[in-house]
Amino acid sequence: MHHHRPAWVRSSVVVIGALALSIVSVVAQTPADNTKVNTRDRAKGAVTADQQKENANDRDLTRRIRRALMQDKSLSSYAHNVKVVAQGGQVTLKGPVRSDQEKQTVEAKAIEVAGAGHVTNEISIAPAKPSKK
Repeated sequence: MHHHRPAWVRSSVVVIGALALSIVSVVAQTPADNTKVNTRDRAKGAVTADQQKENANDRDLTRRIRRALMQDKSLSSYAHNVKVVAQGGQVTLKGPVRSDQEKQTVEAKAIEVAGAGHVTNEISIAPAKPSKK
């Protein structure tokens, strides 16, 4: 036995089906997720610039190390832009430089300002790509 549904029932089923599909596609488009990076930066012991609160001594340390780096014209722009974060007199250096020599130079300048045993060197080395002739 075959039942004939009224036309409005058939068309409403089509509309409901289309709505369900559009809802599913909206849910699937979730925004980019940076939680891994943010979690890493909040990880225990990770030093971030915003942790360098209103401590005048730490600010002064950072400024003096920055000045020493900028005055050394032998350093690459990478070395000039190393992150210097001071917390309670302890200085952490982060970011890429061009060579091991630069890494040591930056660390030595930080130690001159902050003192031996007060510098943690987390600098990475990113050599310049050879230029194609």
